[in-house]
Amino acid sequence: MFKKTLLTFLTAILAITFCFSQTKSLPNVDLKTLDGSKFNITEIENDGSPIVISFWATWCKPCKKELNNIAEIYEDWQDETNVKVIAISIDDSRSMSKVNPYVNASDWEYEVYLDTNSDLKRAMGVSTVPHTFLLNAQKEIVWQHKGYIDGDENELYKEIKKLVK
Repeated sequence: MFKKTLLTFLTAILAITFCFSQTKSLPNVDLKTLDGSKFNITEIENDGSPIVISFWATWCKPCKKELNNIAEIYEDWQDETNVKVIAISIDDSRSMSKVNPYVNASDWEYEVYLDTNSDLKRAMGVSTVPHTFLLNAQKEIVWQHKGYIDGDENELYKEIKKLVK
């Protein structure tokens, strides 16, 4: 009994140590803007306010639903917390031509970037979309969420508000 408890305790300590030893800062990766220029993700700024990074794709219905739902309340979020949302498309060469028309039709107020070679996706450990990250004032990842169901944006907003207290 004691050995089993000790083993469980040590495993938990190792798991916690491993999680906290992982880098929580953004990797040095170049993306493309919608007009084709290069942008390094480490250059994002929001004057010390929270930043949300959402990985999405034009073929992903939950991704589009999440970003469209946030778009409806984004102005309120900005007024209350000064948060910035950045949408990063992981569309590949076959579907990339759909990104700009979709963004324009959606009337998003977000910064939108293209991860054309999936370099940022790999560097941040994104395996499925949507995958949303929340960054604090130091641009460190403090929260993340995979997938989307209606109402997840409320959970995200609660996390954002924790950062601006």
